[in-house]
Amino acid sequence: MTQVRVAVGGSSGSIGTQTLDVVRAESEQFRVTALSVHSSSDVLIEQAKEFRPDLVVVTNPAEIDRVASALPGVTVSSNITDLVEAADVVVNAVVGFAGLPLTEATLRAGKRLALANKESLIAAGPVVQPLRKTPGAELVPVDSEHCALHQCLRSSTNVDREVGRLVLTASGGPFRGRTRANLAGVSIADALAHPTWSMGPKITIDSSTLMNKGLEVIEAHELFNVDYDNIEVVVHPQSIVHSMVEFSDGSTIAQLSMPDMRLPIGYALGFPTRIRTAFGAINWQELSRLDFAPPDTETFRCLSIAYEAGRMGGTAPAWISAANEVAVEAFLNGQIEWLQIADVIEATLERHDGSIPSQVADIVEADRKARAEAGTVLRSK
Repeated sequence: MTQVRVAVGGSSGSIGTQTLDVVRAESEQFRVTALSVHSSSDVLIEQAKEFRPDLVVVTNPAEIDRVASALPGVTVSSNITDLVEAADVVVNAVVGFAGLPLTEATLRAGKRLALANKESLIAAGPVVQPLRKTPGAELVPVDSEHCALHQCLRSSTNVDREVGRLVLTASGGPFRGRTRANLAGVSIADALAHPTWSMGPKITIDSSTLMNKGLEVIEAHELFNVDYDNIEVVVHPQSIVHSMVEFSDGSTIAQLSMPDMRLPIGYALGFPTRIRTAFGAINWQELSRLDFAPPDTETFRCLSIAYEAGRMGGTAPAWISAANEVAVEAFLNGQIEWLQIADVIEATLERHDGSIPSQVADIVEADRKARAEAGTVLRSK
């Protein structure tokens, strides 16, 4: 069997390390040929010693010499897009807008992109979409919800005619069931205490505000070309049903598994065939209940804000993605309270300039403007 060459962008993070778990379990099928981090050089060095990639990338130039001296014989670069040439499949697990160059380069090169970096597609949807038509280019989502939708949609022979609506499930995060009144003054530790998933701090805070789900609504629209009116969110605290597709005849197809990100990662690496390791298999004799409820959009306003930005189109999704990054960082640094995250994003979106992007430079400029406006909003808090 010819091994699939895998490059991992953001290999020190939660998705990156779990990708390496999948490769360990499926070592006959996959080989890691490239790894990248921003500045977690100690982690990168240990990973490289185990997986022996041809290339490692450290985007923080201050760390390059130390990495190079620790890994003789391995090519060391500071340019994350160098990952693309070294691989058949590129896993983009870079956090935030910084993942856009890797998304663009992978699709432009006509390779498979295992996308865990939702911000790059959300912010740059109008620019990324044409790149998906590059011969050989393939985008397989790693987010559990979008991977679930991807799997469900495989049951349809005519998606454009047969899909009624997409149903994204949300765990509800650590604050499910709580009201605005009893969320005043919640701590950073409270917001990071996710009940079902182990994730990085930024995405965990996004889950607590439901901004993660709002961004996923935009991502679902971009991935599957379904109108926002036909994309629904339901709260499902068990995180067993990862998403569903309702078809025109009333049938609903759902993807179920125990919460384990290695399942969607393995799906994206092996697509269109499935890997043999059963990550997240369900014991049906122990599973007792599956609950669903509508989201509380008055308390968790980020979800409604995301729908609004998605419908506005243009660079509005880029603005809320950037504003959210600024607001979450401010919360994690103790500058604002949890309830103020939505306030910052909403106030920033109100300043949106209505621009329509035609190239990556437009997205970069929109991101810069939104961060500046979010900074202005923060200073007024």
